[in-house]
Formats: sequence, C-alpha cells, structure tokens
Amino acid sequence: MALDSTAAAATSADLDQTLAVQERYGAAAQEQEACLCCAVEFDPALLDVIPAEVVERDYGCGNPTRWVSSGDTVLDLGSGSGKNAFICAQIVGAGGRVIGIDRNHDMLDLARGAAPQVAARLGYANVAFREGAIEDLSAPTPDGTPLVADASVDVVLSNCVLNLVNPAARGQLLREIRRVLRPGGRVAISDIVSDREVPLALQHDPDLWSGCISGAWQEDAFLADFRALGFEDVTYADRSDTPWKVVEGISFRSVTLTGALPGGAAARSGCCG
Repeated sequence: MALDSTAAAATSADLDQTLAVQERYGAAAQEQEACLCCAVEFDPALLDVIPAEVVERDYGCGNPTRWVSSGDTVLDLGSGSGKNAFICAQIVGAGGRVIGIDRNHDMLDLARGAAPQVAARLGYANVAFREGAIEDLSAPTPDGTPLVADASVDVVLSNCVLNLVNPAARGQLLREIRRVLRPGGRVAISDIVSDREVPLALQHDPDLWSGCISGAWQEDAFLADFRALGFEDVTYADRSDTPWKVVEGISFRSVTLTGALPGGAAARSGCCG
C-alpha cells in the first residue's frame, strides 16, 4: 500500500530523531564508524581521485552511481562525505553537473574541503555541495531561489539516507523528488528496507534510527510509493539475498530502487553498470 502521509504524521508526530542523526553523522565525519550501514565495493578506478578520508567516511548500503550517464545533471540526496557525488562527477564528465545536498555541517565541511582537490585531479569542476534538508528542496536560498529548481535534474540518487527522514515527512520528500526531476528523469535509491512494518517502539530508539534500522521503509511500500508518484518500471535493480540485520524478528536488507518518469528514456545503466 502506498504511503498515507496523514496516517504517518499521526503516528509519528512526536518522533524527531534529527538530533541523533546529526550527532552520529557529525562524529562519523571526524572518525570512521564501521557499523554505520553496509558498505559495498566501488570501481577502484573511480576512487583514485577521491581523498582517502572521503572514501573512509562514506556510509552507504549500495551503489546508485551505476545508473548515472555521461552528461547527466545529478542530485545526490544526503551526499555526506561526497564520495558518491565525486564518483558521479567522473561519470557525467565535464558536460554534466552534480549537486550534493546535506544538512550535516561536519559532512559538508569534509565534502567541500575535498572538492578542489578532486577538481584539480579531474581537470574540471562540476560538483557543488549545498546545505539543506532533503525533504525540503524548495527551501529558499539567500538569493531567493529554491535549493533545487523545478524540473532541473536528470537523476536523483541517494545512498542509505531516505530512511533517516522522519516518517511524517516522507510524503513531502517524495513530492520534492518528483518536482525536481525533468520529464524522463530517473531515480536510483539505495536504502535499507524491512520485510514488515517497523513498530513505533523501535522508531523511538535513536541509536537504531541513526543506524539506518528503525526508519526503514517496508519493502513493498517503498516500491508502491514511487509508483504512486508516476514513476514507471519501478523495481529493485539490486536486492541483497541475506538480511543485513535482524532486529526483534524483522529482517532489514539493502536494496537499490530504480525507476523513470514518463517523457524520456527508461532508467538505464550508466558506464559503470
């Protein structure tokens, strides 16, 4: 069943794990935390130009960059240390553009500090990191324009971040993803899903929440919510056979959801697929 944002708001009105997420990821930007999410391997050639501290302090559960192509404008939601954004910078090339959005100051400092070094190694600069909440991409910037403009992006990707958003804001998050995409725009979302709904008792645990557990979407609902937005060919392009963790009998596993809006080519693998 697709997400009922009214019901989610009613059951999660008193739930706000933002501070727990900010504190944990702020600390993880300073020193690597091995237990955050479930990292996967990336093409070593794409990591060569990225500073080691950026790679080490990236916390994901998949590789959504595989669905990016040359010339794309890419929006990376919850860009963190910047690793995925810097990988995308190489795939899209000098003719493409990458925008990273994050609200954690420590992660933004890490990513922004590495950007000139990556640009120098590539020979071009096509990445910008902006501060903001991923569920509020229409928030005004100092010059009065939205953080991300309507229909300005070819691909929205995210790596184990959507589960950190308050369930009451999920409807807004999904609408914002839809708003910023051009006709034919694509999504590649790596995240943690659960085999059944996570009870509120677990959702109120700040450690489980910031650890990418208790904010997980239920597996079938994740697909249904993107279909309800009008995305076509919505599927799990990647899905781990073995659960990452089992908590109170609930299985949590990593997936990568892909899909495309009408009006352009369907979701496709990029050069690294």
